[in-house]
Amino acid sequence: MSFQIIAWGITGAGHFLNRSYQVFKELKRRNPELSVNTYISRAAEEVLRMYGLEQKLVKISGGDYLEEIFRETEQGSSSPKVGRFLLDRYDALFVTPATSNTVSKIAYGIADSLVTNAVAQAVKGRVPVYIVPVDIEGSIISEMPYNIDRKQCRHCETCPPRENCPHGAITEKDGITDQIELLKCKGCGICKELCPYNAIKGGPVEVLVRDVDMRNVEIVKGLQGITVLESPEAVLDLF
Repeated sequence: MSFQIIAWGITGAGHFLNRSYQVFKELKRRNPELSVNTYISRAAEEVLRMYGLEQKLVKISGGDYLEEIFRETEQGSSSPKVGRFLLDRYDALFVTPATSNTVSKIAYGIADSLVTNAVAQAVKGRVPVYIVPVDIEGSIISEMPYNIDRKQCRHCETCPPRENCPHGAITEKDGITDQIELLKCKGCGICKELCPYNAIKGGPVEVLVRDVDMRNVEIVKGLQGITVLESPEAVLDLF
């Protein structure tokens, strides 16, 4: 297919997030003339920071017209920028990763967020929509943000990760390191590198996919104008 101007919708899932970023980075590498407009849900704004990807999005959407980054917190309740989907601006909309919450809303026609509103307007404007759900079937291996393994932590009086966190995301309680506040964490990984006891981790966890989420994916598969893809890498096959 020939895509020159596309929209990328990101929702608040850690699973598939980095892989989605790598896919769009590869698309830009293959075709520097490709324009990507990024739409970020309210939850995705937080999760992108946790995984250290917030600042990297400028490599995908550099800021020119139709290459902007639209954040839900800046768009207001009416999400006026999604009106572009009715004005023949885009060749396609890709939503990856799509949380189970986003998929369930799309399945039942609810458009109360920036990304679900974009999907609704894209279908109305006959813009092809491609969705990569994080919860399709069985179980998934999800990548978790940084956290403190309390079994490994030695409760050092002087904690290098806490003292050197540039975002003040590691808290203390009664004089010892307590936890990582994920809403402050930017996913830089400095804490993990500085802990001498390997007590700070972020890695794969097996998660069961709920039956209700699998049913909603099946509903979305049958909706007009929407194609469900099983992985972010499947996006590359469309270009």
